[in-house]
Amino acid sequence: MAGSRVGRMSQRESLTGRAVTAMAVGAVALASLVAGSSAATAATGQAKASVKWSACPAYSDDVIRSLVVSDEQLRNFRALLGRMECGTVSVPLDYRKPRGRQITIAITRVKAVDRKHRLGSLALNPGGPGGAGYLFPLQIASMNQANAKLNDRYDLIGFDPRGVGYSTKVECRAMGGQAPEPGPLTEAAAKRIHDSGMANNKACGSSDPAFLGQLTTLNSARDLDWVRIALGERKLNFLGISWGTWLGAVYRSTFPGSVGRMFLDSVSPVRFRLDDFEDGHAAGTERSFGRMAAWIAERNDTYGLGTTSKEVRTTVLALRRAYDEKPKRYSDWEMVADGATVAMLAIQSAPDWPQVAQAFKEMQDEGDTAPPALRKLLGQGALKPPPADAPERFNATTGQAVFCNEDPSRLGFSDAWTTYQRRLERNPVTGRASRFSAQCAGWPLPVQETKVHRTGGSLVLAGHRYEAVSLYEWTKQMHAAIGGTVFTVDDDVHGSVLRVPNCATKLVSYFNTGRIDSGCDGTPVPEK
Repeated sequence: MAGSRVGRMSQRESLTGRAVTAMAVGAVALASLVAGSSAATAATGQAKASVKWSACPAYSDDVIRSLVVSDEQLRNFRALLGRMECGTVSVPLDYRKPRGRQITIAITRVKAVDRKHRLGSLALNPGGPGGAGYLFPLQIASMNQANAKLNDRYDLIGFDPRGVGYSTKVECRAMGGQAPEPGPLTEAAAKRIHDSGMANNKACGSSDPAFLGQLTTLNSARDLDWVRIALGERKLNFLGISWGTWLGAVYRSTFPGSVGRMFLDSVSPVRFRLDDFEDGHAAGTERSFGRMAAWIAERNDTYGLGTTSKEVRTTVLALRRAYDEKPKRYSDWEMVADGATVAMLAIQSAPDWPQVAQAFKEMQDEGDTAPPALRKLLGQGALKPPPADAPERFNATTGQAVFCNEDPSRLGFSDAWTTYQRRLERNPVTGRASRFSAQCAGWPLPVQETKVHRTGGSLVLAGHRYEAVSLYEWTKQMHAAIGGTVFTVDDDVHGSVLRVPNCATKLVSYFNTGRIDSGCDGTPVPEK
C-alpha cells in the first residue's frame, strides 16, 4: 500500500523498489515549529479553515480494477464511490508565512453509516512519502468485511499530501540516476550512476526551491491539522502505514491535543538516514532469508534445493554467483537476469515463497526461455501499469523531496561506494538486491530536523515480527520514543493488518473501543 520511492523503474529494479519502499518510511529531519506572532497568525488562519466541496471525479471500471483485486471488491468500491464527497482545503505553502502563497490539499470523505453512534473522522494514509491517499478509504473499506466496519461509526477521510495527486504539486523532469548494467556493479559504473543521480538531484531541487523546500513530513502534519479544523473536528483519529507511521508520529508530537485514536502499521525508524535505512533493510532481508531457506528445505522433495537451511543457502548463493558471472538473456523476454535477480527473489515475503522456490529451481536449467515462475513474479502481469486516466498513485518528485529535505546523510561517492561494498559483504545472499544510487547527494536544499516525543493519548504501534522492510526493532524504538501499545503481528508482510481479516477485526475494535490485545497472527506462511 505504500508508494514507491522511485518513479519508473526498469524490470530488474522493480521488485526491489516494491520491497524497499512499500517501505518507504519517514525520515527524521524537519523544520522547527513556528513561534511567536507567526504562530498566532497561523492559528488564526487555521481557525478559518474550511472545505471547498465539489463534484468528485468519475472513474471507469478499468481504473477501479487497477485498485482492487476481485469483482466483489469492485462492486463494493462502486457503492462507496456513490457515497464519497470530494473537496479541497487551502493551506499555507510556508507556515512561517501564513498569509503568503496558499496551496490546496485534496480530500475525500465517506460519512459514517451509523450517524447516531458516530465517533468522529478517521484520516487514512497508505505510505510514501509521495503516496496518494485520495481513494484509500474506498480501497480499505472495499477490501473485506472487517475493514468495511470502520465506516460504520467513522467518517473515513482520504487525502493527497502536499505535492501529490490532486493536491498542489510540481514535477521534476528527471529523477534518480542511470540504471545499472547486468552483472556485478563496477566502481566505474557506480560512479556514473552516482554522478547522474547527483546531477538530477541538484537540477530537481533547484527547479522550484520555494515549493520543494516545503515538502516535509512536518508540513504534511500541519496540513492534516488544517484539514481537521476544516472538517469541524475537535480531534482527528488516524491510521497510517509505512511512511504514514512517521507522519502520524510527527502529527501527534506536534499537535498532541488534536489527536484521538491512532493506529500505526509497519513502523518507521525514530531517527532516519537513508544510508542507515538501507543498511537496516539489507540486514533484515538477509536475516529473513533464513526463514525462507528453512521452509524450502522442508520441501526438498518438491524443489530439490537442499535438505537443510544451510544447503539451501549454499544453492542460492551459487545461483547468484553464476548469474552474476554470466547474466541470462532470454529468447522470449526482454529482461536480463543476473545476481541481483536472484537476490530480489530471496528478499520476498512468505506468501511468495512457493513461487520463489520454483523460480530458483527453474533458474538452474540451461534453457534459453524465461522460467515461468520468474515471469510470474517479475513479468508484465505483476508490473502492469495503471490505466492512462487513473489518478496518480505515487509522485516521485515529492517522494524524493521529502526524503532529501529530511535526510542528513547525502553521501559523496567515496562514502556511498564504501557503504555499498560493506552491505554486499555483510549480506551475501540478499545484498545484491540493494540499489546503489546517489540517494540525496547533491540535493541543494537545507536539511530540516524534528524530533518526536511522548504526548499521552491513545496509540497502537503494529510491528511485524519477521518483517524486513520496517524492522520489528524500529517498532520497539518508536515505542520507547513516543509510548503507546505495541501490537505484534506474527508475519513478515509490510502493512498487512488491513489485509488479514482477523487482524483487521482487532484494528476496528480498537477504533471503536480504544482497547486492543497484544497482537495477531498476520498473513499465514504457505503450507506448500
